[in-house]
Amino acid sequence: MESTIKHRAKPYIDLVSNNVNYRRLWISQIISNFGDWFGILAVYAIIHLYSGSEFLLGLIIVVKMLSLAFSSPIAGFITDRFNRRHLMIASHIARGILVLGFILITSAELLWLAYAITAVQMVFSAIFEPAKTSSIPNITTPQELVSANILSAASWSIIFTTGMAIGGFATAYLGTDVVFIINGLSYGIATIFIYRTVIPQKEMSSEQKRENKNPVKGIVQGFRFLKNNRDVLRPALAKGTFTMCLGAIIYMLIIVAEEVLMMGSIGLGILYAARGVGTGIGPVLGRRIFRREAGWVRAIGFFMIFTGLMYAVVSNIGSIIFMCIFVTIAHMASGSNWVFSTVLVQRRAPDLYRGRVFSTEWLLFTLAQSVSVTAAALILEFNLLNIQQTMTLFSVLLVLSGVFWLVKVAPSEKNVPDTVLDGLNLDPFFKGKL
Repeated sequence: MESTIKHRAKPYIDLVSNNVNYRRLWISQIISNFGDWFGILAVYAIIHLYSGSEFLLGLIIVVKMLSLAFSSPIAGFITDRFNRRHLMIASHIARGILVLGFILITSAELLWLAYAITAVQMVFSAIFEPAKTSSIPNITTPQELVSANILSAASWSIIFTTGMAIGGFATAYLGTDVVFIINGLSYGIATIFIYRTVIPQKEMSSEQKRENKNPVKGIVQGFRFLKNNRDVLRPALAKGTFTMCLGAIIYMLIIVAEEVLMMGSIGLGILYAARGVGTGIGPVLGRRIFRREAGWVRAIGFFMIFTGLMYAVVSNIGSIIFMCIFVTIAHMASGSNWVFSTVLVQRRAPDLYRGRVFSTEWLLFTLAQSVSVTAAALILEFNLLNIQQTMTLFSVLLVLSGVFWLVKVAPSEKNVPDTVLDGLNLDPFFKGKL
């Protein structure tokens, strides 16, 4: 059994051991993600302390998502036009400074700062995320790409799990100020690793830069590329379709921890830790179950149905132990969806358009999550349904979304080859890697 585990782990060990640039980017991700998840519960705690409003608690998530959404189009243009490594460094430094601003919130009158700081933070996140995701194919071979994304997702999940769990206890026992200082320092340390990373990038030619001098024109070209390349569009829609319902469900875990489990930040940390465990395990198992990439778009529909069914169970139980079990299983499917759709976009979109494709994906994802969370928050704020009924409603809607995906979207994949390398084959920059 030990030899089997070593055999299955070998691609990930080899990747980290032999690919120094991926290793540095990966370590940077681990450090900054820990700071993010370590600090997020402190933000929730401040809002709950000074407002006690479920709507205002949901509003911070909406502000976060809408800020990402509105800045994503221009962020995608910037990511394709300028050096991605430099953009990632600048984004980390800016976010590290901004997070310290939460310390200034000491009363209900200053609570508006939480929303303003979060909004500006997300502008830099909108630049950082597509820059990072677009860079992974440039520092890995096509054979390493799936392993690189699975490892990134698994690492995110482990850090999410430990960061949220430790952050819950830290917020409760050390106070929010200490948590925000640690969060700020994590960005500074992560910046050092990105600074030492070499990230090749196919830059626009002088003619292409002249053509894309106007940001609006560059953004429109990105949308036109997606419209004309449906094989890229389908996986780019996966995260947004998924989160139209799952976003509200994850938001409601905050309310469940407070009102059903009566455990506050600690309960939320435990539930979010269960979510992280599932997100980490899921892509590894999903890759073994769905080996042919031509079937990944169809698999995404099954993941939606499965996640909805698991959360329908969560909404009707009151035990934290059983909740954690079903939350973990639900996010095994959602984590697989994230990795599968990311890899397909990375493979199919050429480097010159990849930033704009991923920023459009973020746009759709964040808009869908904003609408989802707002709807759930309003339902709860005006007592139209209780927390269990609202979670059940969105779970059923997620199942129906999966059915729609299988009927309307997945059949279009029938002509796609088993291993899709369209974007790589069309782009001469990658010919040395094939």
